[in-house]
Amino acid sequence: MAHIDYFTITLSPFAYLAGQGLEEVAKKHGATITYKPFNLMQVFEQTGGTPPAKRHPARQAYRMQELARIAKRNNLPINLKPAYFPANPAPSCYALIAAQDAGGGDLGGLCQGFMSACWAEDKDLADDAVIRACLEANGFDPKLADSGLLSGAQTFEKNTEEALQRNVFGAPSYVVGDQVFWGQDRLSYLDDYLSEIG
Repeated sequence: MAHIDYFTITLSPFAYLAGQGLEEVAKKHGATITYKPFNLMQVFEQTGGTPPAKRHPARQAYRMQELARIAKRNNLPINLKPAYFPANPAPSCYALIAAQDAGGGDLGGLCQGFMSACWAEDKDLADDAVIRACLEANGFDPKLADSGLLSGAQTFEKNTEEALQRNVFGAPSYVVGDQVFWGQDRLSYLDDYLSEIG
């Protein structure tokens, strides 16, 4: 059975625009997924990436055009200038890690719920009430927002180191073995690869 390591961050608009695409591909192939929230800004610093706000205006403008195009193509609502962006992604990333450890809910729905809160609902991902509501809406105990802080922080750090070791430099990244598929527009390539390896 194939396994996908999903390196993401809850503030990524491109991860949001993937919708449930990863979960659909995994289900099609009977693959398992490990969600690995990581520190994207640290990875940018160590791999030569530039945060969006520091990019040339031409690149910033193109990014906005692309986000609008992808949202339209994928039939997902998007606010190109969210009220709370950038927010601190750590609390929601820690909650995602805690939910994965706890099990019993819809992890894909939770991940998407966090990103939707930012990019479609103008909610603050650093707000404890927002995190708790997303947890509860996806079948998890809202108290995970508090109980998973320490282990979440440790796993977040480990995921970041692992991302660097496995040649991940952006989010979303889907990794199977030594194969890295970067970006929501590479899900079709991931689908093809999983078909090849059976």
